[in-house]
Amino acid sequence: MAKNIDKLLVKILVDKGLVEPEALDSVVKEAEKTTRTFSAILIEQGLIDEGKLLDILAQELKLSFVNLRDVQIEKSVTKTVPLKFASYYKFMPLGIKNRMLTIAVAYPLDVKTQDEIRTQLGYEVEMVLAFESDINDMLKVHYGLAADTINKIISKTPRKQMEESRAEAEVEDIEKLAEEESVTKLVNQIILEAYKRRATDIHIEPYRGKVRLRYRIDGVLHNAPVPPEMTHFYSSILSRMKIISNLNIIERRLPQDGRATVKIQDQMIDLRISSVPTPYAESLVIRLLPTNMLFSLEKLGLCKEDLKIFEDLVKKPHGIIFVTGPTGSGKSTTLYTCLSQLNKDRTKIVTIEDPIEYEMEGATQMQVLPEIGLDFAMGLRGMLRHDPDVIMIGEVRDRETAEIAIRVALTGHLVFSTLHTNDAASGIVRLVDIGLEPYLVATSVEAFIAQRLVRSICPHCKVEDIDQPEEIKARIAKDLNLKSTDKITLYKGKGCKQCNSTGFFGRTAIYEILLVDDYIKELILRRVSSGEIKNVAIERGMHTLRQDGWGKVIDGVTTPEEVMKLTETEDEPQEELSSFVSGPVAEPEAPKKEPAVKVKPAGRCKRVYARLNTKVNVSYKIVNIKGKSFKPKDLKAQYSTTEGISAGGLQFISNEATFLGSILELKIDLPDAGQSIVCLAKVLRVELKDEEQPVKKGFYISVCFLDISSAERVRLNKYVEEELS
Repeated sequence: MAKNIDKLLVKILVDKGLVEPEALDSVVKEAEKTTRTFSAILIEQGLIDEGKLLDILAQELKLSFVNLRDVQIEKSVTKTVPLKFASYYKFMPLGIKNRMLTIAVAYPLDVKTQDEIRTQLGYEVEMVLAFESDINDMLKVHYGLAADTINKIISKTPRKQMEESRAEAEVEDIEKLAEEESVTKLVNQIILEAYKRRATDIHIEPYRGKVRLRYRIDGVLHNAPVPPEMTHFYSSILSRMKIISNLNIIERRLPQDGRATVKIQDQMIDLRISSVPTPYAESLVIRLLPTNMLFSLEKLGLCKEDLKIFEDLVKKPHGIIFVTGPTGSGKSTTLYTCLSQLNKDRTKIVTIEDPIEYEMEGATQMQVLPEIGLDFAMGLRGMLRHDPDVIMIGEVRDRETAEIAIRVALTGHLVFSTLHTNDAASGIVRLVDIGLEPYLVATSVEAFIAQRLVRSICPHCKVEDIDQPEEIKARIAKDLNLKSTDKITLYKGKGCKQCNSTGFFGRTAIYEILLVDDYIKELILRRVSSGEIKNVAIERGMHTLRQDGWGKVIDGVTTPEEVMKLTETEDEPQEELSSFVSGPVAEPEAPKKEPAVKVKPAGRCKRVYARLNTKVNVSYKIVNIKGKSFKPKDLKAQYSTTEGISAGGLQFISNEATFLGSILELKIDLPDAGQSIVCLAKVLRVELKDEEQPVKKGFYISVCFLDISSAERVRLNKYVEEELS
């Protein structure tokens, strides 16, 4: 070991008793045999922490320690210092002042190395210490990902040859270029960086004269800087990805999908590769999925009550369980977790998916292939001949698939599937809308589960968020029916090395579970709206996505911004029309043997439109009462005036009561000289005009608009606001 600094470090460690002399001797011998540095071996073997090592070196050598994530580096510095020097000598240039180049190193450079840098660059050298990982990250940020590899390729390949290789379209030449070690290394670096940054997707997008690389981390896309020269090798990158995923490397006009498996740090990763043509080249998206996924209900993010509900649901002997939510909300992971609980030797599990997300040993998995006619409906009919106990359908998209799934559930099978709806109650309406009879939905479905994924606060930099306004705490207390905000503490991540300075590390799910009990079944049979079903379910104990999110905010799992961003629809009323109604909504008829439940907004249906108490002429016709429609010739117009009006609905006086839920055809004559507003409305509340004299006819009818156009709603809102002002 020739370096004086290594000898000095050995003496310091021995004198301070930080490392045993025998251990140091073995490190010294290993450093002499390999090209790795003495300090790197010390840290790798766990003999000393990197931070402690840098503190010792800083004190003994009178050097400064800097956090590179807090340092602003000008572009002129990186342009002055070529990447090949910085990567070869393993330093990050920080600044140039008065012919003095300040560089950050993870281990002090010896005098000979400093002289080489001084001779090559023409600057005096001043060293500061920094973490090695931070130096590597800054090199990627300021010079671009895999810039060193690209520079080496360029140095070996003449520019004319690169341009010719890009222009040629022969299979042999493309394949040969793609299989070169340098290009393979470049692709591997892109994938490895995604794995290290916990990315779920890699997006490689070509544009005119440049290539953009982005990683999706915790559901959010982040730019990864790449050197401009990467555009010269984009065709090689495409060919390499196509070859490992068995795609056609000649075909550039049609979208293609493939898959490959790679090994990273003793873990097998499944790559789902998709290419689509663009005006400049094919755009690539690579999804990273672990081949051996450990599924556990306890790790889904369920609260204790929901965990018990899930455990009971997967024990059901038959029925359908629907998981709802938009793309990327974690529905497949939830379904696979449920299947893993049932994956026993005595249970036959069959799935049909598009695509197969995870490989599950013990389950028979089928891939949908629309190009040969194998859709969900055909696959579902075929899998029934395999005598399954549990069936998982990737998605119910049409009436045929839904009908088969429901009849399978009614004949003694347990079925799991997904729907694309915003909340749990909307899943009921979706099934009815695609053509299912309500009685089939009511008798076959066990539960609708809505979910979203929220980012989790990084545990390494989690601190109390004292900047949150009191209104947020008040909103949380109101939604959770808490008496005060005294026990509500909000947290955030301030950003650290582990979370890439985002403040978030990983994601967890928030849930809304609607159990289809006897009361909900009665509402389904009566074809009531999703808003009414949701209100009834809430009154019976269901918590909404936002309420579950607030619980995780209080527990310090996520931030209020994450919850509000993913549950924006809960700021709106349960129905468009309920924005006018400020009082309780009358309850539907309760099933027999169970008391009626009052359905009311319970603080959730906030009025979003201003209301004006004024007289406006209206006329109405009853077009539907409890599912019974009337022919136009049987409709009789009745005239009245409003007691109150808003852009969401209105209230008028009628001599005759009408049934709750009836559909009216309204004609509103605003005093603004415009045409009459004609729309359908639904009756939400009926009250006696004079409760002390019930024999005197007169009723307040509160309705909300169903199909009013956006322009007419704006017109109504403008009229109300002008009158109020």
